[in-house]
Amino acid sequence: MKIFTLPLLLALAASPAPAQQTPPAPEGAPEGDGFNLMEEGAKLLFRGLMAEVEPSLDDMGRALSELEPALRELQPMLRDMIAMVDDLSNYHAPEKLPNGDIILRRKLPSELAPPPALNQEYEL
Repeated sequence: MKIFTLPLLLALAASPAPAQQTPPAPEGAPEGDGFNLMEEGAKLLFRGLMAEVEPSLDDMGRALSELEPALRELQPMLRDMIAMVDDLSNYHAPEKLPNGDIILRRKLPSELAPPPALNQEYEL
């Protein structure tokens, strides 16, 4: 099957493309100003999607505005935690203990992957 694919593609690429004809504009419509049916359909589709999504976006905006004071209060603590943790790739996956505690174990230096060398020279 692959044997016939390349010659077929070359033959199609070498043949002249059929002429494209534009449909005549409807009576009373200015030439070149109308949208084709695909563009109109896409516009209607996107308008419908926006009408469905808009109430959810409004609800999300209200919820975020209600959470804003609490998030501002947590901001300094989150900055301190991020500074302590540094890089999450230095830790194992979180573990949940039987008593409900969640622990994050830091990887030992031997468990950390060395960074890949950028300029390695190989001897032949």
